[in-house]
Amino acid sequence: MDVDGMGRACSHVFVREGARVLAADISGREDETAAALGDAVEPFRVDVTQEEQVEAMFAAAIEAFGQVDAVLNVAGIGGAEPVHKITMAEYDRIMDVDLRGVLLGTKHAILAMRATGGGSIVNWSSIGGIGGTAYTAVYNASKHGVVGATKCAAIELGPANIRVNCICPGFILTEIMGAAGLAGQPDIVTKAALGRAGEPSEVAEVAAFLASDRASYVSGAIIPVDGGWAAKLA
Repeated sequence: MDVDGMGRACSHVFVREGARVLAADISGREDETAAALGDAVEPFRVDVTQEEQVEAMFAAAIEAFGQVDAVLNVAGIGGAEPVHKITMAEYDRIMDVDLRGVLLGTKHAILAMRATGGGSIVNWSSIGGIGGTAYTAVYNASKHGVVGATKCAAIELGPANIRVNCICPGFILTEIMGAAGLAGQPDIVTKAALGRAGEPSEVAEVAAFLASDRASYVSGAIIPVDGGWAAKLA
């Protein structure tokens, strides 16, 4: 979770709503999140592509909090290559984080939640998971995979009272994507019907709704948080 990213924004919003949070990341900035938010947040270093580390993360959450009620699978990376130049190393790099990481987070969330009667899983896809763009075949394929896996998990887990939903952000002003994205594509904000980029906190608010009892009849939903970008035909 980068300092101005969607993961950290979710930590702020969830703590505001009264949650206790395990802030997990590979970067080391999970410690900054915990320092900023106090005793409600426990930091945990994890590589989401490694199942034993994901399993340890859930064990740490249960040890700290007693149970797991909501899981946000936020971690993701990007990449851009024409299809005819894609290497299998690049394929593995993106798929491991963007799809494998989500599947592992979902798997171990299910195992934790079944023991306590249910919960809510929120997966991060992208508007690239519901459409296509040039030069992002592997990224978009991974994000389409998240959409498909979310729907399948929601169907499987309804009887266990585990809701599974998916957020598809558009162009969001994270620390990583904000300046770099605007520099490389200065007109990208015009793609949104609202004519602006989104803030990480705006995505976090949707995640907080999906994790809460206010969304008690919402499962299998694929929700763009993109200022209307995905609504356009062109």
